[in-house]
Amino acid sequence: MNRATIVVTDPTLRDGSHACSHQITAEQILKYATAAEAAKVDYLEVGHGNGLGASSLQVGLSLVPECEMLKIARSCLSQTRLSVHVMPGFATIKREIAGAVDLGVDLFRVGAHCTEADLTQRHISYVRNVGKEAWGILMMIHMTSKEVLLEEAKKMQSYGAQGIVLMDSAGASFPHDVTQKIGTLAKGLEVPVGFHAHNNLGLSIANSIAALEAGARIVDGTARGFGAGAGNAPIELLVAAMQRLGYKFKADLYKVLDAAELADELFKENLPTSNAVTIVSGLAGVFSGFAKPVIRAAKQMDVDPRDVFFELGQRKVVGGQEDLILEVATDLARRKKISDLPKS
Repeated sequence: MNRATIVVTDPTLRDGSHACSHQITAEQILKYATAAEAAKVDYLEVGHGNGLGASSLQVGLSLVPECEMLKIARSCLSQTRLSVHVMPGFATIKREIAGAVDLGVDLFRVGAHCTEADLTQRHISYVRNVGKEAWGILMMIHMTSKEVLLEEAKKMQSYGAQGIVLMDSAGASFPHDVTQKIGTLAKGLEVPVGFHAHNNLGLSIANSIAALEAGARIVDGTARGFGAGAGNAPIELLVAAMQRLGYKFKADLYKVLDAAELADELFKENLPTSNAVTIVSGLAGVFSGFAKPVIRAAKQMDVDPRDVFFELGQRKVVGGQEDLILEVATDLARRKKISDLPKS
């Protein structure tokens, strides 16, 4: 079987930040980065769940300062390259991106909502101009068509992006959706295409394999699925499935399995599971990283968090609009109070 070599990216120490309210410790970074290096994953992504510069009261404060996270991870990595997530609006070029360049970050994955690639031009161009690798990331891909995704991806490619990754940020996609969208980009672009799954509907591995079969050459996975919502595609399952299907990759299966066992110890209190809230998040098509803030707001306003998710979905709320969560919960509480009034 003639299979292309697949690039395996591990965002355990970035997407996993959502699962523990951005409280990953320095010791956890050190231990997991060491395991990822031993596992020979191509890239390890580190930082706040929303990327460079996102630590804030609005979306959550990181326990460890960003520069310290990157220094610790950098000290552990030799053959595995260091990656960061970048969202224009959180990360500035002169401060966060330039600082990350100085700290030895190898890859900058510059992301935007699936219809807003224009926002990434300056960031991607800067990264390329300073000699670093840049990929374009299109998020919340269930919210638009394959044709629009190709148009937006071509913009990122024209800015200098050396790869394009589609993120199923809400875990709302089905394999046939992934096949169509990845297939369209794989045929229409000159750079490799990748896929980043979430497991809200229990389809992270199925969707990731569908992406590979449709032409993806980059795939994301996290140890034990440690990530937002119901988590990501578990990297140990993903690598095992790729090996069984005959794909070529650099990662060492046994060492990836060892890293997953380590994650059981390091992150045991916050490993994601499928539950009523994460399932509804996927059905509603709402960003997986909203799970914990939705639960908090629903508890505060004494409303059902599932109702909050469906209302957020109706409003087409996306990452970066966290302020609307409490507004929606408050509105639902008001409506509930009115409906409970005795009828005259």
